[in-house]
Amino acid sequence: MFLTISFLIIGFAALIKGADWLVEGASSVAKKIGVSPLIIGLTIVAFGTSMPELIVNIFASIQGSQALAIGNIVGSNVANILLILGISAIIFPLVAKSQTVRYEMSFAVGAMILLAILVISDQFFGGNSMFISRFDGAILLLGFAGFMFYIFRQTKKHPDRKLEKEESESVKEIKIGKSWLMIVAGVAGLTIGGKLIVDSATEIAATFGVSEGLIGLTIVAVGTSLPELMTSAVAAWRKNADIAIGNVVGSNIFNALWILGVSSLIRPLPFNANSLIDLFVAIGATLLLWAILLFNKHKIGRWNGVIFVVIYVAYIVFLVVQSK
Repeated sequence: MFLTISFLIIGFAALIKGADWLVEGASSVAKKIGVSPLIIGLTIVAFGTSMPELIVNIFASIQGSQALAIGNIVGSNVANILLILGISAIIFPLVAKSQTVRYEMSFAVGAMILLAILVISDQFFGGNSMFISRFDGAILLLGFAGFMFYIFRQTKKHPDRKLEKEESESVKEIKIGKSWLMIVAGVAGLTIGGKLIVDSATEIAATFGVSEGLIGLTIVAVGTSLPELMTSAVAAWRKNADIAIGNVVGSNIFNALWILGVSSLIRPLPFNANSLIDLFVAIGATLLLWAILLFNKHKIGRWNGVIFVVIYVAYIVFLVVQSK
């Protein structure tokens, strides 16, 4: 078991570092060929920071561990809001821009509700199962394309708006040979890390007699959310509140629409009753965040952050108790 846990930790390290190398190398190459830092932030960086969740889900789907794939994304979305924003708000109260509250949060809520509708839609047509089919995956990807179209329109309307951490920082220029080496190393790190995580998580679930879904909702979800945690916590420490909130909101939209869309195209993702409860928890967390931002002058105070973390701890305790 010690070896399995060691491989899991190595997998997370390789996954996160691989994503970092891929983003840095690809951003440098893009800048050298004349792509603007803003577009780099909206494409390469945005997709790159979601690569840990995507790679884990691709391996999980291919290997038939769909419960792990679902748990990873649903758990990540819950952790992003309750744990990551909670910790960030405790560090420094967060105030979102009205644009984030009005539009991006609407997208986040809409994405989660769309996901729930697709999961239970088969019930309305006489079916007795719940799942995300390949057709549902195509709908999710269509919704993601709509979100990306909105983002690019915003860059034209508000060219000075900073949507991500990397957009507020200059893209590093690296020698072209080293850039490509970083891209290759990044892809290798993501691939090796993703494989190690899925294999280790599956073995841990079998050893302790718990479901892969529980491992996905807890260990894997928090592990793949580490980039978002670091980004939001550092942004809160630097008092860049909108970056801390925008990072989480954008990540959750990517998770629900893009990553689950791609995963279900590889292999349909079945939902059971427990997975549906977890999905409703994720929707509830998203609605709670939206309500606080709407009715608290776009602010997440320290006490809100404490409440978020307490709810997250209670949710994890519920998952553990439920699994026994």
